Amino acid sequence: MTDDFERRHGFPPGVNEVRLADSADQAAARTLARDGLVPADLVTFYGSIGEVTWADVGNGCFVDPAADVLLRFEHYGTVDVGAGLKNRGLVIGSNGGGLSYVAGPGGMIHRTRTSSLDEPELDRVADDLRQFLELLESSLTRFVTDGDPGGL
Repeated sequence: MTDDFERRHGFPPGVNEVRLADSADQAAARTLARDGLVPADLVTFYGSIGEVTWADVGNGCFVDPAADVLLRFEHYGTVDVGAGLKNRGLVIGSNGGGLSYVAGPGGMIHRTRTSSLDEPELDRVADDLRQFLELLESSLTRFVTDGDPGGL
């Protein structure tokens, strides 16, 4: 993906990696799990994967480290993903263009329509984390193949 990047774009590629979880990531994931803040599959994910950073796939694709998710929760709280107090989610990443990905309590992943989280309008992009990660993978594949990351 980055072999031809600098020649085509005029600047060097950014960070593009899937970073393994370290002990700090795992501790933050345990806190998120203990407090029931994220779905179980996301806790499992954070037990192995520290973060996903694909700075050069479209505007970027990012799944934030568990510590960042926890810190954002501590500072800003949850995001309304539907009617009722039980439908609150946490921002787990972004598309690099100002839109955020929000994990709901049932495991669904939503994307904001605007950069504001105050009264967000959300679209469901995946039924669960696995489907979301598969969509990220297909975005990467599509981007490498034809330069278009798709609509994720």
